[in-house]
Amino acid sequence: MTEPAPDTVSVLFTLQAEAAPGMLPRLLQPFAKRDLVPDQVRSRRAGEVLLVELGMDAMPAHELHLVEGSLSQVIGVRRLETMRRARLRSAA
Repeated sequence: MTEPAPDTVSVLFTLQAEAAPGMLPRLLQPFAKRDLVPDQVRSRRAGEVLLVELGMDAMPAHELHLVEGSLSQVIGVRRLETMRRARLRSAA
């Protein structure tokens, strides 16, 4: 397993959004338009709310705030939390 470049961050976006048709594609759009693919996508409906986690193990650091800003502007997003995750380093 190769180690991520030093100019990358491991991040997890946790969202609460309206459980509306088309919400998941709208949440993936900020990644797609920057040619990024999340390593983790989880969603669960809880009544009228959609609980979503979008994670990347090695997101380019300069893209973090752009993706975060785009996610916060998606119509129907009620709450967004961004958490940088610690990486485990392999002994080489």
